[in-house]
Amino acid sequence: MLQPLLDSIPVGLALGYGLFALLCVFLVIVGLPGTWIMIGGAILIDCLDWLWLPPGSPFTFHPLTIVAAILVALVGEILEFLLAAAGAKKFGASKRGMFGAVIGGVIGALVGTAFLPIVGTLVGAVLGTAAGAIAGETYGGEKSVREAARPAVGAVIGRVLGTLAKLPIAVIVWLILAIAAFRG
Repeated sequence: MLQPLLDSIPVGLALGYGLFALLCVFLVIVGLPGTWIMIGGAILIDCLDWLWLPPGSPFTFHPLTIVAAILVALVGEILEFLLAAAGAKKFGASKRGMFGAVIGGVIGALVGTAFLPIVGTLVGAVLGTAAGAIAGETYGGEKSVREAARPAVGAVIGRVLGTLAKLPIAVIVWLILAIAAFRG
């Protein structure tokens, strides 16, 4: 009598995880780490598999599947940072300006999340990217704030494009993990 219920848990878990992970894809659009939340959810499920799977059963998510998802997510992170730096460079930033844009974007996203969860992450990342580029360009008095504004605009454009480039990466991670959840 209890066995049919136990047999349905993995299917319900796969459906629930698939929907949860799909919501995580939308978090990426607003600048939140949805891809990493997806991966964290998969790892959590693997850690709790012993509660519903018979002894000796394989994990819901094979460890290599988790590693593949992490590698794909890392590509998205690198792409986002490189595009911010490339945008700054395209608009005339120095190496200090590009570095400032990347560091400012990270700090801005963290501060923005603390003050206004969800939307604040993206706003903070954009403002932090601009502020970081300006700080890098004006450090040492080589450029005025007015002269640093152009590279800052390029850095912001690059950061927004980087965030948009992470969306297909998040979809790929979602597909990898959602298919794995049903396969298990």
